[in-house]
Amino acid sequence: MSLIKKLIEEGYLKTPIIIEAFREIKRSDFLPENIRKMGEGEYSLAEADEALPIGFGQTISQPAVVAFMLELLSPKPGEKILDIGSGSGWTTALLSYIVSRKNEGGKVIAFELVPELAEKGNANVSKYNFIEKGVAKMFAGDGTAESFKYAPFDKILASASAKELPEAWISQIKVNGNIVMPIGSSIWRFTKISETEVKKEEFPGFIFVPLITKDS
Repeated sequence: MSLIKKLIEEGYLKTPIIIEAFREIKRSDFLPENIRKMGEGEYSLAEADEALPIGFGQTISQPAVVAFMLELLSPKPGEKILDIGSGSGWTTALLSYIVSRKNEGGKVIAFELVPELAEKGNANVSKYNFIEKGVAKMFAGDGTAESFKYAPFDKILASASAKELPEAWISQIKVNGNIVMPIGSSIWRFTKISETEVKKEEFPGFIFVPLITKDS
């Protein structure tokens, strides 16, 4: 059974546009060459529903977890989304595919603190021409400190575990916008109900690498 079919049958992938993005954006394009070459077809590591190392102590997240987080985030064409801890660029490319559908002018702003990973992520996302088309902008830097330059955002996705929600992100999303991120061993969704109210939802039972900031 293919990975995507498995994710659909197990209920991780539900929304048509997210399923379409998973089908069009190949995870193998975002793996280190040595891992990409391991196995064949449905038995390749790219098809494995598990986190895989991408170097520098970081991983490309488990596909089921990425699917779960994107379903919580609910990205849509035309939105501007902040992608924190972009790593090898897979989530950036998935989001770029979604926001640019129907030519509605969506954008993804991505940050990766490890310069070498940021460079590789940029190259990987470029395989799909999202950077050249102006859909994605990728930066080597601390997204918790530098993202304000590109606000406001419709939504924010973070792929590494923080100790708490950065207060700055709340001010950077629009009302009714979502922030989906890991804190400890839970995935949280924060929805900005108004300028003074935030709805919090916790989904426990996950494992992530820690979010790296300049102060780490």
